[in-house]
Amino acid sequence: MIQFAGVSKSYDTDVVLKDITFTIDKGEFAYITGPSGVGKTTLLKLVYCAERPDEGAIVVAGWDLKKIKQGTIPYLRRNVGIVFQDFRLLPNKTVFDNVALALRIHDMHPQEIKEHVGEVLKEVRLKHKENILPQHLSGGEQQRVVIARAMVSKPTVFLADEPTGNLDVETSRTIMNLFRQINTRGTTVLIATHSEALYHGTGRRVLFLRDAQIEKEIVG
Repeated sequence: MIQFAGVSKSYDTDVVLKDITFTIDKGEFAYITGPSGVGKTTLLKLVYCAERPDEGAIVVAGWDLKKIKQGTIPYLRRNVGIVFQDFRLLPNKTVFDNVALALRIHDMHPQEIKEHVGEVLKEVRLKHKENILPQHLSGGEQQRVVIARAMVSKPTVFLADEPTGNLDVETSRTIMNLFRQINTRGTTVLIATHSEALYHGTGRRVLFLRDAQIEKEIVG
């Protein structure tokens, strides 16, 4: 589902990723870890074409990203749900409208949008706050809106960048339970985190990034 083969990425003289090779299978739940600034976010950006590699090949959900054209990238992203570290919610839009945005971009019928958004907000237990603006929500609630926004298009690949970085233990547990629910439907989940607590004891595959390379791989 996600394949990297000899992928390298640099910014000027700063080598961020060097000769990265790994495969995340369809339906797998895996982690990328390592200290802050090691390249985890850049790796995720390569998956959804926010960045392009300098060398190597990447295949995501059947798309060969070396050959993909700029105009085709939005079609790739329909298959990739993304939970950003900084939320990126629109402050002047309600919870409903933030989640509905992707569906409106794809010209879905308003009644279908209402049904899809309502369904996903129930799943993240925020249906009762659909008309609230993001600034009136707690950090954990805002993160659940971000997850709902990523879920609403029913992606085949789900990426999360430090999804519990600013949340307390109990809220983090709730967020991780949502990711596990998403995975049980067959969605491939890849989470970038520096927190050992997030993957320890999960029995999931963990890839360690250090010095721009995958240093080792373990089962958490």
